[in-house]
Amino acid sequence: MSNTSFRAITDRGPIYASEDLRDTIHRLTALAIYGLAPMFDPEKRLFCFRLKRTETGLIREGVSHRYTAMTLMGLHRLEGSGTTSPIAIRPVLDGLLGNLNWVDNVGDMGLLLWLCALAAPDRLAEIECRLEVKRAVGHSREARQGRTIELAWLLTGLSHGALACPGERRHTKDLATEIYRMLVKNQGEQGIFGHLARRGTAAGIIGSRIGSFADQAYSIYAMTKFSQAYGERDATERALDCALKICEAQGSRGQWWWRYDSSDGSVAGRFPVFSVHQHAMGPMALLALGEAIQSDFTPWIHKGLQWIRDNELAFDMEDGSSNVVWRNVYVSAPRRMWSTTLAFLLQREESESRHGLEVMFECRPYELGWLLYAFANWNRPRMLPLSGLTPNNDA
Repeated sequence: MSNTSFRAITDRGPIYASEDLRDTIHRLTALAIYGLAPMFDPEKRLFCFRLKRTETGLIREGVSHRYTAMTLMGLHRLEGSGTTSPIAIRPVLDGLLGNLNWVDNVGDMGLLLWLCALAAPDRLAEIECRLEVKRAVGHSREARQGRTIELAWLLTGLSHGALACPGERRHTKDLATEIYRMLVKNQGEQGIFGHLARRGTAAGIIGSRIGSFADQAYSIYAMTKFSQAYGERDATERALDCALKICEAQGSRGQWWWRYDSSDGSVAGRFPVFSVHQHAMGPMALLALGEAIQSDFTPWIHKGLQWIRDNELAFDMEDGSSNVVWRNVYVSAPRRMWSTTLAFLLQREESESRHGLEVMFECRPYELGWLLYAFANWNRPRMLPLSGLTPNNDA
């Protein structure tokens, strides 16, 4: 599926993180630790939906069970590294597990299983029983539509459960394999995942071809964990196919682009560029895969992190005074829709134009949570570089 020259791994010795990369990771993780406290609602024991900049200052809006589950995983990993969490994890976790009414789709189900496997493996069998996982999947709209992100979350949850409780592996293998095969159907020959399973409608055709960066990152991570949990080597190969394709397509400033075409592996839409993809989700996926296959994706991770301060607008997305990383660089919704549609119809990539770009001044807790998940206990293992593939440094 991928070009063999990109897949060759040569024994040229380990690559060690530069001082600049170490400083960047240290600075961002410290920011995340301080930044999450104001996003927490102590009365509801939930993290907010978003923190938004207004004329009167930063305003916390709404609450989100989903974002709380994601954020707890980052905080759990932070504590595993020996650093105290700014929020007491157990009371928040007990609240999520105590009332499961918020879990109304297989994506959230997968996230909760993922969290439970990491932070409360002794309760995993109980939660699986209460959620009636197998029955829920059979009645799931997301599963029928073949939604890549939700399927990837569920596959990750089942896989982490099997890794945490090996004795339960035989009970979940069939379901995990079924979900894996559904994900495989969404992957094109170039390694890119579409957003949905193929359907006859116009939206279904486009959705099956065009996938977001989130579709790629969560699928890479899910297939890596599935391979580790159930011994499916083909899953690692598929994860690598996708990883190499997005690395090959990475922008000259380290951008992880927004949309990709699964039919040919091309970039289908460049903006918005999301900070969370740069500092969290991209690294999270590539570090997990790199550790599994003992290969080094540090050059692309580092370049992606550099975009935070060296982007299209020459604007520092990292706001140390507010302890946030602003959400994205975007164009207006009508222009984005037109550009993406035109690129799809004309079979060409959207222009990397700086005109009309703006910064979205908000930050969501899961963004900082995934940052901690990716880097809180980051330790450079001895890995081998990928030969034949280098970051795009073109101006």
